[in-house]
Amino acid sequence: MDNELDLVVFQDDDGNELTMEVLDYLCYEGKEYALLTEYSEDGYDEADDLEAVVMEVRPLEDDEENEEFVPVDDALAERLLELFQSSDFDEEFDDEDDE
Repeated sequence: MDNELDLVVFQDDDGNELTMEVLDYLCYEGKEYALLTEYSEDGYDEADDLEAVVMEVRPLEDDEENEEFVPVDDALAERLLELFQSSDFDEEFDDEDDE
């Protein structure tokens, strides 16, 4: 099993860095979206109340290896969060069937 983390580092206008972990990707209406949460070196516990952010993933022009993460509006983010949650449910259900 590959447990490599997908981390993205953002920088605010003041130069402060924030590391986010990509939890999942989703294609919706021909675009790719990522579900991110703030990265914790200590890992996460089931009791942790993780705040998730949804961003559109776009390839950078003239750069096939890198991509940019672009915020989405609140209404789209809400819809995508529902889709991410339902896909997580489907995966958990499928895993239980395999046992």
